[in-house]
Amino acid sequence: MDLDKLASSINAVARLRGSFTLRSGVTATEYFDKYRFESDPVLLAAIADHMRGLVPTGIDALAGLELGGVPVVTALSLRSGLPAIFVRKTAKDYGTCQLVEGLDVAGRLLCIVEDVVTSGGQIIESCIALRALGASVEHALCVIDRETGGTEALAAIGLELRPLFRRSQIDRA
Repeated sequence: MDLDKLASSINAVARLRGSFTLRSGVTATEYFDKYRFESDPVLLAAIADHMRGLVPTGIDALAGLELGGVPVVTALSLRSGLPAIFVRKTAKDYGTCQLVEGLDVAGRLLCIVEDVVTSGGQIIESCIALRALGASVEHALCVIDRETGGTEALAAIGLELRPLFRRSQIDRA
């Protein structure tokens, strides 16, 4: 599926209109329901195919953020051949009590994978946690950048955001 067709398909399937409170606390009249494109195997495969070209060279593993980043990072891992790790919002309080599932991240160069970026808040929190565990994190990928300050917030902590789509591209679709 070419990029224009993918943008149009995501727009048709996942853009909702109404009143929505975003993670940042901001109220929006439009919402991208990522689960609608993440649960569609054709769209998810096309997303991963196109995102593969955004992965920086030299990355040791892809770090998918709970919950929406997990399907995207899994598909991208399958397409890129890079290992995936899964980053929880908070460490679980049972079993292994891990914040990060999969590989040990210490000393590894990771690329964060997220679905939709608004303020970048969850990426920032996860990046700080990953760095505290000894990982190097310089890049984040997302399917949609809502263009509401996330790119700038991530740059302030030394992260480059590489979106598959910016909201303005989806708008044109």
